[in-house]
Amino acid sequence: MKRGKYIVWDWNGTLLDDVPVCVQVMDEMLARRGLPGLGGVEGYREIFTFPVRDYYQAAGWDFRREPFEKLAVEYIAEYNRRALSCGLYPGAREVLKKLSAAGFYQLIASASERSALREQVESCGIGPYFQALLGVGDSLGTSKEGLARDWLAAKGISPRDVLFIGDTLHDWETAQRLGCRCLLVAGGHQSRKRLETTGAKVWKNLTEAAAELLQGPACPHART
Repeated sequence: MKRGKYIVWDWNGTLLDDVPVCVQVMDEMLARRGLPGLGGVEGYREIFTFPVRDYYQAAGWDFRREPFEKLAVEYIAEYNRRALSCGLYPGAREVLKKLSAAGFYQLIASASERSALREQVESCGIGPYFQALLGVGDSLGTSKEGLARDWLAAKGISPRDVLFIGDTLHDWETAQRLGCRCLLVAGGHQSRKRLETTGAKVWKNLTEAAAELLQGPACPHART
C-alpha cells in the first residue's frame, strides 16, 4: 500500500451531521432540571470538549447532585435514538466514494460505543468504504487513541503514513499522540477559531477536503 494512503476519520461532527441533535438532547436534559440551556449551536461549540465529563461540567451539571455516569447514560440513550435520523454532512458520501476509488484506505475511530457506531454507519449506507469501524466499549466518551493505535500496529502501518481527519481539538491531540498528520474540518462540534489554535490545516467543508486530497501527492498541505 502506498505511503500516505491511509485515512482515519472521526465520525461524530466530521462525517455524521449530529451537532443539532447533541444540542437538542442536552438542552432538554438541562430544561428538565430547571437549568439554563447551552445557548444554541454556537454556544455549544465554545464549551464542547474532551474528556466529555469536562463538557458536562461546562454545560452546568453539578456532579454532587447527579453523578456524571448517570447523566451520560441518560444522554446517550436519547442521542442514540435520534442519531439514526441525523444523516451525513453534505458531500460526505461523494468524498468517501472518490477517496476509495483513488486508492485511499479509510477507517473510522470514534468515541462512540462500537455497536451504535456500526448501526449509524450502516444506516447511512457507507459501510463498504471503510476497512474498519473502531468504537469504544462503553458510552462514557473515553479515548479512541488506543483503538487506532492497536489497529495500525496490528496491520503494520506506520503512523507517519496516516492522515487523521476530525472536527475537534481532541482529534488533533489524538493524531499528535499517535504520530499521524492531522487535518480538521470546521462546522462540527467545535468552532473554527478553536480549531485554528492547533496550527493544523482547517477545511471549510468536506468538499474542500476532497479537492485537496485528490490533488496528490496525498495530503500536500497537512501540518502537525
